[in-house]
Amino acid sequence: MARYTGPVCKQCRREGMKLFLKGTKCMTDKCPLEHRNYPPGQHGQRRVKLTEYGLRLREKQKLRRIYGVLERQFRNYFYRASRMPGLTGENLVKLLESRLDNVVYRMGFASSRKEARQMVRHGHFMVNGRKVNIPSYLVKPGDVIEVREKSKNMVRIQESLELAEHRGVFPWLDVDPEAKRGTFKAVPQFEDIPLPVDVSLIVELYSK
Repeated sequence: MARYTGPVCKQCRREGMKLFLKGTKCMTDKCPLEHRNYPPGQHGQRRVKLTEYGLRLREKQKLRRIYGVLERQFRNYFYRASRMPGLTGENLVKLLESRLDNVVYRMGFASSRKEARQMVRHGHFMVNGRKVNIPSYLVKPGDVIEVREKSKNMVRIQESLELAEHRGVFPWLDVDPEAKRGTFKAVPQFEDIPLPVDVSLIVELYSK
């Protein structure tokens, strides 16, 4: 299966902001962005004025990298969002937020979306009592996500739950850290989702 295998910190440097792709490392002074706040490569420190296309492309790449999806996946999500009632950009973000790997991360069971994706693939989670190992599985309102019984003592999960307090509270999720279980109460409202992305520019990019 195709996937990005390069250094993820370069992606943060390319976008000029922390995308929180490395979990706890992003919150310390070990984050490369703290020391090299410029794009990677030998010409990274040059000042380059982006074109209108470049601005739209950067917003698209930023959102795609935050959720860890490939280009074809992202395009498919966009086309699906465009067929849904409402604003396409907001629908796109709501679809990405409903991915199982993202929900696992938001609930605090993993320190990053990449780690959540790996843990879902390894079968550590159940949805409504059934094991689901597909990271792109779209969670529906009312679905209950819980750690499988044999995985509840995993150190990684416990450490992630302890650090999750710093990420804030998400009103569309109800999490019981002790039982290692959470409920996806509703599809989140766009204004409640903390994202440093201008989705209108992404819509403009794909509309041309």
